[in-house]
Amino acid sequence: MTSDIRFTKMHGAGNDYIYVNTLSAPLPHPEQAAIAWSDRHKGIGSDGLVLIGPSAEADFSMRIFNADGSEAMMCGNASRCIGRYVHDHHLTDKTDIALETRSGVRHLHLHLTPDDAVESVTVDMGRPLTEQPQQAATADGTLREAPFEAAGQRVEGTFVSMGNPHLVCFVSNVEQFPVAEVGSQLEHHPLFPERVNVEFAEIAPDGSIRMRVWERGSGITQACGTGACATLVAAALTGRTPRQALVRMDGGSLHIEWAADGHVYMTGEAVSVFEGSVQYPQ
Repeated sequence: MTSDIRFTKMHGAGNDYIYVNTLSAPLPHPEQAAIAWSDRHKGIGSDGLVLIGPSAEADFSMRIFNADGSEAMMCGNASRCIGRYVHDHHLTDKTDIALETRSGVRHLHLHLTPDDAVESVTVDMGRPLTEQPQQAATADGTLREAPFEAAGQRVEGTFVSMGNPHLVCFVSNVEQFPVAEVGSQLEHHPLFPERVNVEFAEIAPDGSIRMRVWERGSGITQACGTGACATLVAAALTGRTPRQALVRMDGGSLHIEWAADGHVYMTGEAVSVFEGSVQYPQ
């Protein structure tokens, strides 16, 4: 037997996911669904699957499954899209929304146009962590401009956790850098027992940051919200930028601020692409 599952395809700065509202219909075996539906040739096509559900401690909950079926801790772009989804589908009339994630509760603020459309969403991404022994297997869990070699390239990486682990590497020419070759090897580096997301970045003359990303479990993606936050934090920690900047990725740009309260705030678009239904075996 099969059932029809309603879904919405959305993207934030080109980071695209399939969104399913499990408040009305549970989705068993989401790992299998993520693999099948994310296939860009035989499925819907996406970077993964996002489930919107109930929460005992927030307004809604979010679970994220990468294109390979692994479950992610957090995704900033998906968080923004959930803000738009619950507004557009009339699941709430709030403009300030609490969202439960595997990395804790995140707070969203919806910026609306005069005709009540979501123009952009700001997410309080919490405090960045540079000491995470369980994510970076060094003596104290820290790495700052540490040398790595992968695929014939030598890079220096700074570790930042935004609830999920990131290794940020500043390079001289990010457009020509072999992101797939180096990123795929660094993702599985033995220093990172949970694997790691890898960002490659370059400071532009105007002070913005050009960033490309290799996401663990998904490979090269158009954008990564937590990666943009980690990149800004790493740039500020190493004296490359002030504590706020525009981060430009393949799929679009995000404004990131590491504010005086210690929290990182991410603001950007959330775009609904199309809706549909897909058959799923019960």
